[in-house]
Amino acid sequence: MAIRWVSFLLTLVLTAGCGSPSVISDPNNVQTLHGKDTTVITFWHTYNDAETRLLVQELIPAFERKNPGIRVNYINLANNNELKYNLIGRASSNRGPDVVRMDISWVPEFSHKGLLEPLNGFPGFELLQQAFHHKDMSVGFYKNQYYSLPLNLYTKSAIFNRELLERAGYSEPPRTMDEVLELACTHHFTIGLGGLEAWDTLPYLFSLGGSFMDENSTRASGFLNSKATIRAVEKLVGLYKKDLIHLSTVTLNGDNWREVRNGNMILTDEAPWFYRLLKDSEIKQALQQTVPVPFPKGNGPSSIIGGENLVIMKGSEHPAEAWAFMKWMTGKEAQLIMARAGLIPTNKEAVKALSLDKDFYLYPYMEAMDDTFLRPTVKNWSRIDEVYTMYLHKIFMGELPVKVGLDRAAAEIDKLLEDSD
Repeated sequence: MAIRWVSFLLTLVLTAGCGSPSVISDPNNVQTLHGKDTTVITFWHTYNDAETRLLVQELIPAFERKNPGIRVNYINLANNNELKYNLIGRASSNRGPDVVRMDISWVPEFSHKGLLEPLNGFPGFELLQQAFHHKDMSVGFYKNQYYSLPLNLYTKSAIFNRELLERAGYSEPPRTMDEVLELACTHHFTIGLGGLEAWDTLPYLFSLGGSFMDENSTRASGFLNSKATIRAVEKLVGLYKKDLIHLSTVTLNGDNWREVRNGNMILTDEAPWFYRLLKDSEIKQALQQTVPVPFPKGNGPSSIIGGENLVIMKGSEHPAEAWAFMKWMTGKEAQLIMARAGLIPTNKEAVKALSLDKDFYLYPYMEAMDDTFLRPTVKNWSRIDEVYTMYLHKIFMGELPVKVGLDRAAAEIDKLLEDSD
C-alpha cells in the first residue's frame, strides 16, 4: 500500500503546474517502502490518463500478484525531447530507470549508442520473440541483438467528413490519393495537414507514389528526389498555393480535427487517440460526422506505424525483474486490458482475440496494420527528420523549387545515413 501512495504522490508532482507530465530532477532518489525480500523496479512510462488508470488499477496489481517478490514503482512522464535527453544522460552514467516505455522512433538511437540492455540472453526470449511480427521486432534489432519488445502500435487513418463526401457525390471515400486531391480542387475543399515532418507527410507522399529511402535505409538519393516523389510534392505544394491545404503548425492556429468534424475540411489524418479521448457519446457523434479509412495505397504501404516499445536501460540494477515485467506487459492478458483504452496490441494472440465491430472507431486502424511502413530504424533518425522537415518547409514557403529542395535534402540525409555506427 505504501508504494501506491508514493507512486500517487509522484504522479501529483509530475502533473502539477502545466497540467501535463514532466521530467522531475531525480526520480531515482524517491524513497519507497518495501519488505526486505522485495525487489523494487522503476518503470518510466508515457501513458495518458485513461491508460495510466488501467496500468495502476489493473496491470501492475496483476503483475505483482503473480510476482510477489517484485514491486513496480511507476513514474508518468511526458513524451518529449526533455524525456529523451534525460534518459540519454542517465543511461550514459548508469543512473537510468529499469524499464522504459519508449517511442519506437527513439529505440534505434538508444541501441546504437549502447544505452540499452540486449534482450537475447534472457530466459524465454526466443519463444517470446515469436509472439510478435518480424516488422515490429525489427525496431530494436541492431548488430544481431534485440534491444526492445513491441508494446503497442498505432497508425494514421485518413479521416473524411461524411457530409462533404456526400455533397460531392461520394458514398464512400475515394480509393486513391490522386482522386482525393482532384476532389479537393474541384469542390474547393480543404485538406488539413498537421505539419511537414515525416510523420505528417510521408503517408501522403507514399500514397501519391513517392518514396523516401531504399529498403535497407542506406541512401535517400534516387528515392526522396526521384521523379515520382518530385511529382508527389509538386501536387501537394500546388494545393497549398491554392489555400486548399492547411498547415496548422505553420499558421500556428486551427484545429484540423475540429474543422473536419464541423465540415470545414474534407480530410485530415490522425492516430486513434482523436476518437478514444472522447466520451462514448461523443465518439458516436464523431463517427456520424467523419469516416476514418486506411491511407490509399501508392506503390506500396502508405499507412505509417507509430507506437511504443519496452526497453531495459543500461545499468539497470534489477534486469531479471525488469525482464519479468516486460514479459508480462507484452503478454496476451495485459495487452487485451490496454486495448480497452484504444491501444493496438502487438502480441499476435491478443490481436486475434480482439474482436472489433466494423463500426467501431478502431476497426480501420486495425485494418491498416497489415499494410504499414516504419520510419527508418536508423541512429540519426531525429536529425534526418529535421533535415527533411526543413527542406519541405523551404519548398512549401516558396524559398526553393521542389527538385532543388529534394536534391539538397537527399544529399544531406545521405551523409547522416553514412554515420551508422
